Amino acid sequence: MTSEDPAQFYTGLVAEVYAVLRGSPPDPDLCERVVRRYGEPALELGCGDGDPLIELRRRGLDVDGLDASRDMIERTKARADAEGIAVVLHAADMTKMELDCRYRTIFLAGPTFNLLADDKTTAEALRAISEHLDDEGRAFIPLFVPLPVESVADLEPKERIDADGARLRCTITSVERDDVARLQTTTLLYERWAINSAGAAPESVERPWLLHWHTQDGFRSLAEASGLSVESITDYHGEPATPDAGYIHVTLRRA
Repeated sequence: MTSEDPAQFYTGLVAEVYAVLRGSPPDPDLCERVVRRYGEPALELGCGDGDPLIELRRRGLDVDGLDASRDMIERTKARADAEGIAVVLHAADMTKMELDCRYRTIFLAGPTFNLLADDKTTAEALRAISEHLDDEGRAFIPLFVPLPVESVADLEPKERIDADGARLRCTITSVERDDVARLQTTTLLYERWAINSAGAAPESVERPWLLHWHTQDGFRSLAEASGLSVESITDYHGEPATPDAGYIHVTLRRA
């Protein structure tokens, strides 16, 4: 596995502990507003293990899900089946998706686009989005600029207890940042101690987590070269984003 392969990053132990150890969960209300504004059917890219996709389906929205990680797709399917919610899922890389449908709304619930390794890969994903958008459709893409990490030693590991009572921990072991390439690679150590396993070694895996960021003008150029035009760049609250905003929502349409 390379740091350029999010499909392989979110597998095995990482996929199993992702929901418990992640930061803030995606906002289903925001995603619902996006889908209701731009229309159905909709496609969530990078749907992970089902948040907020399952909730959107519960609310009656016609939304499909796509993720490059088959482990995540299987977890979403299991959750949806357990809740009696029908959902169409696609195990596919967003840069190479070939679906028999065009969508009024294609969206990401979080800045998963930052996992694409470089501008070339980003452009491939944007072209695939353009090919799957309805003529009047919109794509909604959150993006952010990761903050630099001054000292790994000062960072506290994230620890949680899962529903089965197992202790989970995620530790940042190293960070490399290249501001010219707009690339930050964080090495993460995931560990899980089963309940009543005092003294036993944890199950563990260490993987590089890559984040590639964009300037607003740079992303606009990539979108335009991929057959899309930028309709708006806003902050989380829907207000026009400042040029130096660290978190933005980009809305695109077919050019």
